[in-house]
Amino acid sequence: MTNLLARLFIKDYKNTDNYKVREQYGKLAGITGIITNLLLFIMKITVGAIFNSIAIIADSINNLSDSASSIVTLVGFKLSGKPADEKHPYGHARIEYIAGMIVSFIILMLGLQLGKSSFDKILMPEETVFSYVTVGILIVSILIKIWQCLFYRRIAKTIASSTLKATSADSFNDVIATTVVLIGAIISQFAGFNLDGYMGMAVALFIIISGIRLVIETANPLLGLPPTKKLVKELEERITSREDILGIHDLKVHNYGASSCFATVHCEVASDQDIIYIHEIIDEIEREVFKEMNINLVIHMDPVVVNDERANELKQTIQEFLGRLSEKIQIHDFRVVWGEESSHVIFDIAIPFRFEYTDEQLESIISDKIKELDDSYSVTLVVDHEGEFTDDET
Repeated sequence: MTNLLARLFIKDYKNTDNYKVREQYGKLAGITGIITNLLLFIMKITVGAIFNSIAIIADSINNLSDSASSIVTLVGFKLSGKPADEKHPYGHARIEYIAGMIVSFIILMLGLQLGKSSFDKILMPEETVFSYVTVGILIVSILIKIWQCLFYRRIAKTIASSTLKATSADSFNDVIATTVVLIGAIISQFAGFNLDGYMGMAVALFIIISGIRLVIETANPLLGLPPTKKLVKELEERITSREDILGIHDLKVHNYGASSCFATVHCEVASDQDIIYIHEIIDEIEREVFKEMNINLVIHMDPVVVNDERANELKQTIQEFLGRLSEKIQIHDFRVVWGEESSHVIFDIAIPFRFEYTDEQLESIISDKIKELDDSYSVTLVVDHEGEFTDDET
């Protein structure tokens, strides 16, 4: 169904790297959400008012907020598709994240308001009227929300949208909330105990929990997330496929929206290579990565002395020591400035953010170990921190 709608309403629907296509996907999701949620709101508010059910009214208001969220999503995708300008040189794609944050706060505030109304109904219960019409409408609502959840999830995966991922999660919570209302209505009818206020409170709690979780999830891209394992692997393979590139390190990926990605990386090359030739290779890699992956890549060239046997042996000794210290330590940018009376050992190490030693402890341990090998060595050590990669494609 999702593919059918995409083919019908989105030109060149497979070209999801194009910001205009992403905008059309967002428009499709937004309009679909507005129509279906307004339909659910009208049905439920009517039934809830007729049969005096705070739980159903609460559920209907939840659907109304979903329509408002769809409008925010629609506007967010429209604005995020604006090209870069003098005030925003990295584009406007992060507006999509802001839209997701607004949706999250709408959900949270709605849950708090519905919780208050349901609490009042618990303190002062009112008689509700059971109807099979109510049951039928709630079942239809559950089916529509299941479809919405799958619809949003499919589009979120297709265009890597955190906003639509949040909307999909919200639709799933709506399925749970409406199911709770349905079960409460049936139990109230056959058990003779009015659960309406309690069911309304349960719905409100679901909404509040969902809102808090979605606020956190939509804030993460704004704060900055590590790249996915898939992206890192593809970048590494493309760069190191050139035989003149000996290795890479210090890969940094900056995301300014799903369609606006920048990356920097250090590439190790033999120090005796012709610099003009290597520069051409690096330019080719940058152009290829932009063309094939839509990533603005900047490469820093690190010359490595490959024929210095003394330096290579010293590096091997240090690597073995670091391996015994922790398998998580990686070494790069290693070089030695040899002197008659003293020699300068210079290198960087990369460690995870959460590590058993502080930077100062590591510098002391490693420097002391190197000086044990030869007290004429002086050491310059830089400690880098690398985050863990994510499995999330969105």
